[in-house]
Amino acid sequence: MPAFFLAAPMNARFFVDQPLGPTGQAFDLPAGAARHAQVLRAQPGDLLTLFDGRDDQEWQAEVLTMGRSSVSVRLLGARVLRHELAQPLHMALVMPANDRMDFVVEKATELGVASIQPLMSERSVLRLNAERAEKKLAHWQGVAQAAAEQCGRVRVPRLQPVQTLSAWLAALPNDGSQRALLAPSAHGLGGLKRNAPLLTLSGPEGGLSPAEEAAAQARGFQAVGLGPRVLRADTAPLVLLAWWGLA
Repeated sequence: MPAFFLAAPMNARFFVDQPLGPTGQAFDLPAGAARHAQVLRAQPGDLLTLFDGRDDQEWQAEVLTMGRSSVSVRLLGARVLRHELAQPLHMALVMPANDRMDFVVEKATELGVASIQPLMSERSVLRLNAERAEKKLAHWQGVAQAAAEQCGRVRVPRLQPVQTLSAWLAALPNDGSQRALLAPSAHGLGGLKRNAPLLTLSGPEGGLSPAEEAAAQARGFQAVGLGPRVLRADTAPLVLLAWWGLA
């Protein structure tokens, strides 16, 4: 570990949505990070860990001043972290009901997902109009950010705008990329290649309709299965992601 990464008793780690660097740069933390630092009762001289999601670096910063609504810091140095998956996995899923999407976003971030595409399908329980979808998207992006701060990632997964499954499938290019459709009737994961990125698709509580499964397969999705038990809509994509991360 580089010498400039000293023991930080606060163990506070924050995402900062602005470019970080070079060493010696001094600036005020964004409002959200500043509030968290104040809640933790940070004091001048305390050390914080910051990352901006633009590369594989995290920075150590020293608190310079604490104001009523502002916290100023100075960057001490950076180190490179290799915490991402060997091959990225992009997750598309029909949104589960209630607050289960929060759980999926949080755990998928911890497990290393690269991006998440929320969808609505014929059997969706959760349906969002444009205004609600925008608010939910901002909330889920915040969930992903908090999970990345907690788990030590320096890349925050991007939440894509909510779409219908049919519109999303129609827009996918026929580029031969590796795609997996989680289907209860399918058996095994043996056809997936570990040396290429993966795009996964999974359905809601009632599953995808036969027509939707056929449409997905027409766009290059290979049906795969996770064993004889029927997994919940919020469990199945996380199981596949965990398996992928063990490569």
